[in-house]
Amino acid sequence: MNDNHFKFTNSVIGLPVLFVLLLWIIYWVQIRFDFDFYQNGIYPRDFSGLQGVLFSPFIHENLEHLYNNSIPLLVLLAALQYFYPKQCIPVIGYGIVFSGLITWIIGRENFHIGASGLIYVLVSFIFFKGIQTKYYRLVALSLSVILLYGGMIWYVFPDVDKTISWEGHLAGFITGFGLSLYYKTPEYTKPIIYDWQKPDFDPMEDPFMKHFDEQGNFVNTEVVEEEEAASFFNSNVVVNYIVTKSESVDKD
Repeated sequence: MNDNHFKFTNSVIGLPVLFVLLLWIIYWVQIRFDFDFYQNGIYPRDFSGLQGVLFSPFIHENLEHLYNNSIPLLVLLAALQYFYPKQCIPVIGYGIVFSGLITWIIGRENFHIGASGLIYVLVSFIFFKGIQTKYYRLVALSLSVILLYGGMIWYVFPDVDKTISWEGHLAGFITGFGLSLYYKTPEYTKPIIYDWQKPDFDPMEDPFMKHFDEQGNFVNTEVVEEEEAASFFNSNVVVNYIVTKSESVDKD
C-alpha cells in the first residue's frame, strides 16, 4: 500500500461544491416562486410517498435547515471523493435510495425531507470502511469523523428531538454500514510485509536484529567485539620469521 492511491483532483472540490450548490438553487426556487416541495418528500408506506426516496434529500424546510446540512456535506463529500474515489458515486446514489426506502418503511406518517439522511450515510460509511481496511490513514480519517460528528449518533434514537426525522438518520446510518461491507477495497487491505518476514532476510546483517541471539536475548555486540579484540592480542601467537640471505654478484 502506498499513498499514490490518494490523488487530489478537481472533483474533490467540484463534487461537494456542485452538490451543495444544487441544494441552494432548489431552495431558492422554492422560496422565489413559492413552490411547496414538501409534498415531494418521503411519506411512509404510501405509494405516492415513494417519490421522496429520490427527491427528499434536495428539499429543506428553511434556511437554517439547509445551512446545517451544507457544511457537513462539503466536508464529507470531499473526504469521500479523495479517499474513496471509486466508491464515491455509488455510495451517494445507493445511499440516497436505500436510506430513503428504509425511511419509507419505518418512518412516522409525516413528510420526511432534508439531506441529513445522506449525511448519516457518509459518516457511517467513512467510519466503518476505514476501520475495516486497517490502513493507518483511513483509520485516522475514521477517528477524525467521529471527533467531528460523533455526537450525531444520539439523533438516531427516538424522542431525542421530535422535530427531526430520527428514522431518516437511522436509515442513513444502517445504509452506510451496509455499503461499507458491500464495497471491497483490496488496494487498501493488502498485508504489509516487513523486511524480517521476507525469506531472504538475514538477521546477522540487520543493524537491529544483530543485537539479539537466537533465543531473543539482548546481546551487547560492542562488549563482545571488545572481548574478541582483547583475546586476540592477549593470546600466545607464534610467529615464525624466515630470513633469506641473498648473495650479490659483481659483474665487470
